Amino acid sequence: MIPLSVLDLSPIVQGGGPGQSLRASRELARAAERLGFRRYWLAEHHNMTGIASAATSTALAFVGDGTETIRLGAGGVMLPNHAPLIIAEQFGTLEALYPGRVDLGVGRAPGTDQITARALRRNLAGGVDQFPQDVLELIALLDDPQPGQAVRAVPGSGSKVPVWILGSSLYGAQLAAALGLPFAFASHFAPAMLDEAAGIYRRQFAPSPYGERPHLMLGLNLVAGETDAEARFLFTSLQQAFVNLHRGQPGPLPPPIDDADGRLAATVAAGSPLSKAVVGGPETVRAGLARFVADHRPDEIIVTAQIFDQARRIRSLEIASAARDALASA
Repeated sequence: MIPLSVLDLSPIVQGGGPGQSLRASRELARAAERLGFRRYWLAEHHNMTGIASAATSTALAFVGDGTETIRLGAGGVMLPNHAPLIIAEQFGTLEALYPGRVDLGVGRAPGTDQITARALRRNLAGGVDQFPQDVLELIALLDDPQPGQAVRAVPGSGSKVPVWILGSSLYGAQLAAALGLPFAFASHFAPAMLDEAAGIYRRQFAPSPYGERPHLMLGLNLVAGETDAEARFLFTSLQQAFVNLHRGQPGPLPPPIDDADGRLAATVAAGSPLSKAVVGGPETVRAGLARFVADHRPDEIIVTAQIFDQARRIRSLEIASAARDALASA
C-alpha cells in the first residue's frame, strides 16, 4: 500500500475559536505521527471564518513543537500572496527548528476572495502570471548560495527545503512536470481534471536535481466511522460546509445532521466536488482506498477529514491507518 499523509485546514467549528482549532490540529498531528502517516500539511486560507491556518508557517511551528518525526508542510502556501524571500525565510526557519522534516507546497490561487487578495498584496501586480518565476526564485533562495549573491534568506539559504507544486487544473501539472518537482493534485475538491492532470504530469516530467521521476500525491476526503451509517452522519458537516461555500456563505464547520431527505446528496454526485470521497466503516474504507489506488495510481495519498468532533476525527485516522495496513499485507 502506498503511503498516506494528512491535510488539515484546522477547521473552526461552530461554537469554537481559532485557539481551540490550532490545539486540535496539533493533537491531530500527534495522532497521525503515532499512526504512521508520512506527512502533516496545513493549508493557507484568508478571510475564512471556518479556517484557522491563515498564518501557515506559524501554525506549523506550533505543530512541530508537539511532534517528533512526522514531516510538516504547507499544502499549500499561496505564493502570489507573498514575496518568495519571505516564504524562504519562514520555511528556512522551520527547517532550522525541525531539520529534515519540512515540505513546502506552493499554489498560485489566492486562497481567498479578490478583495482580500488585494488587502494581502496591496496591489495585484504580477500575481498568478508571475507564479513560475516566483517558484524558481523561491527554489534558488532555498538552495546553496551562489558566489556574489546579494540577497540571501537567513534562515533558509542552503536548507534545500523540498518544494512541491499544488494544483487543481492542468496548469500545475504542466509546471511541476517542466520543473521536475513533486506534484499534489487537489482531487479532494476539484476531481474533474484528475486523470488528465495526472497523465500530463507523468508524460511530461523532466528529471531534475529535485527528482529523477514523477511523484504524484492525490487529495482524498476520507471520513471513517465504526459503521457506514456513522461515517455518513459525520460526513454531513463537510457537505454542509460545501453547500454554504457555494452559496457564498462560508462559516464555521457545522455539526453533523440527519440528512434523511437527501438534500446533501448532490455534493457527492458524479462530477461534483466531493464525488471521490471515501466515507464508511472499516471495510468500506478499505475497499474505497483500494479502488482509489487502482483507478488513479498515485504515489501517495493525502487524506483530509472535516469532522466536527475531535475524537471522531482522530478515530477516523485510526480506521484509515488500519485500512492502509490491511491493504499493505494483502
